[in-house]
Amino acid sequence: MDTASMLAMEQRLQQLEALEQIRLLKHRYFNACDLKAVDEIRECFAPGAITIDYGPLGIFHDRDSFIALYTRLACQPQVIDLHHGANPEIVLNSPTEAQGRWALYYFNLDAETGITRQIGGIYEDRYRLTEAGWRMVETRCRIHSTVDGHTLPGDSSHE
Repeated sequence: MDTASMLAMEQRLQQLEALEQIRLLKHRYFNACDLKAVDEIRECFAPGAITIDYGPLGIFHDRDSFIALYTRLACQPQVIDLHHGANPEIVLNSPTEAQGRWALYYFNLDAETGITRQIGGIYEDRYRLTEAGWRMVETRCRIHSTVDGHTLPGDSSHE
């Protein structure tokens, strides 16, 4: 194999590795949210100026202001969350910049009241390769459907 072919193959391999690292980053974010792992959530975002736009929940320009809201709302013993991201469309814009779109399915249960909420939406993200690896520098979530409900009386599946 000639040098040009080797370089092209190496470049394609680097691109595939970057795409997989970005996928793992977003999965790590979803799992950390479900586990209430605040430090892991924080590390999914780049330090410094970023944009987190979660619509009615607010727009945040640094990761710590988002973490403060997340901690207040989600890190409660009765709050059970399930975040699922699917159908990723990730584009590498350069060796250090990327963008992605993810479908969101979110389920929330208040274990004390039995109130539930299901949300469908789309995440639009921008990623940057930092010294610590790929990190989110912008995320916007647009909700397209919400279903509120209540567990049935006597249903103890959430206990």
